[in-house]
Parts: sequence; structure tokens; C-alpha cells
Amino acid sequence: MSIQDIIEGKKEWRAHVARVKSLPQDYRIVYKELQKYLFKVGPVELTDGTGLLSGIVDLFEEGAALGKGVLEVTGSDVAAFCDELIKDSKTYADIYQESAHQEANKAIKKVTDKPK
Repeated sequence: MSIQDIIEGKKEWRAHVARVKSLPQDYRIVYKELQKYLFKVGPVELTDGTGLLSGIVDLFEEGAALGKGVLEVTGSDVAAFCDELIKDSKTYADIYQESAHQEANKAIKKVTDKPK
């Protein structure tokens, strides 16, 4: 990653934050909860710029422009809304599960393949 990439990433993030700040208060509150949830759940693509988060802001800007409340856009279960957004995304939890599964299989194989 070059210095230019880092600078562009920071500019992109600042522009993204400005968009979030311009949302109505109810949307900002839910956006912050969505962001926290997504950072904890860990879709791998979140580390690649603001793609997913920008898509959420696009959706929120559209909902606000139509005069909808944020829960009319997301539904009342915000975590389920997030899960639906990332259902086809690889998460850090997926990577950890795969690793744990492989390590457990290796350990079992060592034990069961020992000569008796």
C-alpha cells in the first residue's frame, strides 16, 4: 500500500463521515449501531474502503429523502438487517472457524494415525 493509497483512503473516509453527519438524527443513531455491529461481526470487505458502509449511507439518504423513518428502511431488527447485508460475505468469524476446523482435524488425525 502506497502513501497515495493511504491519503486517498483517508479522503474517502472523511467524505463518508461527512455524508453520515448530514443524515437525520435517527438515521445517524442507527448507522452508528450498524457500524459497531459490522465491525464486531467482521465482514472481511469492510477493510477494503467504505464500499458496504457507503451502500448503507446511500440507502439511508434515499429513505430520508422519501421522508421515511430509519426503521422503515431497516426494519425493527437492525442486527437482522446487517446479517442480511453480509450473508454472502466472508467474515473473520468464517476464517477463524475454517482454521479451527482444520487444526482440530489435523490433531485428531495425528492421534488416530499413531501405530498401536
